Amino acid sequence: MYKLGIDLGGTNIVAGVVDENYNIAGVGKAKTRAPRPAEEVADDMAKTVFEAIENAGISIDDIDYMGIGSPGAVDAENGTVIYSSNLAFNDVALTKMMTERVGKEFYIGNDANAAAYGEFIAGAGKGTKNFVAVTLGTGVGGGIIINGEIYTGFNGIAGELGHFSIEMDGVICSCGRSGCWEAYASATALIRQTKQAMNRYPESEMWNLCGGNIDNVSGLTAFNALRRGDYAAEGVVNKYIQYLATGIANIITIFQPEIICIGGGISKEGDTLIAPLRKIVAGEKFVRNAKKKTEIKAATLGNDAGIIGAAYLCNLYK
Repeated sequence: MYKLGIDLGGTNIVAGVVDENYNIAGVGKAKTRAPRPAEEVADDMAKTVFEAIENAGISIDDIDYMGIGSPGAVDAENGTVIYSSNLAFNDVALTKMMTERVGKEFYIGNDANAAAYGEFIAGAGKGTKNFVAVTLGTGVGGGIIINGEIYTGFNGIAGELGHFSIEMDGVICSCGRSGCWEAYASATALIRQTKQAMNRYPESEMWNLCGGNIDNVSGLTAFNALRRGDYAAEGVVNKYIQYLATGIANIITIFQPEIICIGGGISKEGDTLIAPLRKIVAGEKFVRNAKKKTEIKAATLGNDAGIIGAAYLCNLYK
């Protein structure tokens, strides 16, 4: 039997049919076009489900369970999105809506948790019991797996790893707090840090990479300039990795996972990012001389992680 996962984002809806070996056999896509009524979003989600099934060359009877990874605070037990600022959802009974439209039972979880679970069962965390996934994007997302289960706390919304503070009275985060890890280690933060360095160093190679337009800066600009020997870019990258390492060391201290994987576009830098990150974390960890040590590695599934994890939420909640 197959399973189907929906990665519901603020911009795109992607549904994927997933086989028993965690391969994606068919995909359906639509624009989310949020904010708009949840009923309309559910209509388009249902369309992506049937599109994915058609593209996989199977029938709906070949699928036993379906799952949804949704942004925001999710009540997995009751199948609702409690609140999502990205979707403008408040107390939306999304699994009920989808069952009415598709005729199959649905499970639901937070999108970052679903992606972490995907990496846990089929990617960087495969074979572990305790695992943490960190995603570096517009914000810093994450998911925590303890003894093979997603840790969500008593109210279902634990695991917002981007929103512990690493600097008191620091940069104001989008959540309203000061000094959140997200405000220093997200791709958005790296872009801000890159622009600040460019303004300090008008001779930097980073300007050439942006075509002289600072609005063209991306999360990879400083890394690309670093490879060209640019000293200003080297400073940006080194400081960014230090910020990232501070949060990673904190996570290791609290959870002691077997593996932490780093996902998101920046993770594609590979050893340029991971090697110095490992070195800094090794010096900051609370238990430096432990025989068993957390391994830090890049995520392996990319955008497929959320689909695979959502499809297999049934393992946790059925």
